[in-house]
Amino acid sequence: MSGVALEPIAQWLLLDGADAARALTTLRQGFAGLPSFKLFDGTEFEPVSEHGPVLVDMRDSPALASLCHTDPDTWRGLLMDSDASPRELLSHLQRMLTVSFGMSHRALLSYYNRQTASYFFDACDAAELSRWLGPIRLLHWFGGTWADRAIGSQGWQQLRNPGLAVEPLSIEESLTRRQCERLQTCLLEQHIWRWCQSLGTDYAAMASHVQQGLALGFSDRTVLEGWLWLRLQHPRAVLVPPPQDLTQQERLDHVRRQWRSDQI
Repeated sequence: MSGVALEPIAQWLLLDGADAARALTTLRQGFAGLPSFKLFDGTEFEPVSEHGPVLVDMRDSPALASLCHTDPDTWRGLLMDSDASPRELLSHLQRMLTVSFGMSHRALLSYYNRQTASYFFDACDAAELSRWLGPIRLLHWFGGTWADRAIGSQGWQQLRNPGLAVEPLSIEESLTRRQCERLQTCLLEQHIWRWCQSLGTDYAAMASHVQQGLALGFSDRTVLEGWLWLRLQHPRAVLVPPPQDLTQQERLDHVRRQWRSDQI
């Protein structure tokens, strides 16, 4: 991915319904004649299709394509260039929705979200990009990671399809280890961002506390949140690692007792 100059016109816009309410309202009011497709229709996610992503055909609306570039804060979606027919493109995008990982796990891949896209596609090599992008020649969006969002350093991201000769994307494509790791990082950094928003805490400081907690073995979300509250209450306390033969909760309680006794 890169922040280089973008192609002047995009042909397709994929909006994340949960993140682009203002854009969807503007679309209905000012661009009602443009063909659009609900990505979840015809899939197992159809019951929540009204709240899901929407694919907009902008091939006959350069005005909207230009607006997407000049006002990315409103048009929070992925911009795509593709010569595929609407049916072909929609079919490929729907195939990307459901993925598998591990031995028997499957999940919805929210690649249509700008933050998720910034992690997921970054974990793909040239061959994987060729498969995942399929009929999409160029993909770009305004965004970045949750850490980028927290410090205000989002920018234009751009991916060009390498066009390698590869097998088509499988049904419920298996994620690679690298892709899983990047998506796990996405979830973790999203939690950090939300904690910062609710507590008014500096992102870098909170991220440091989280990494310290993970190093202590606090992988359970409830225990990790308990650790964060404790660390925020004792920001200067010296940490003496607790015994390893305790459970996560017992180790957290050990640190809590230690720091409270230090205050006496």
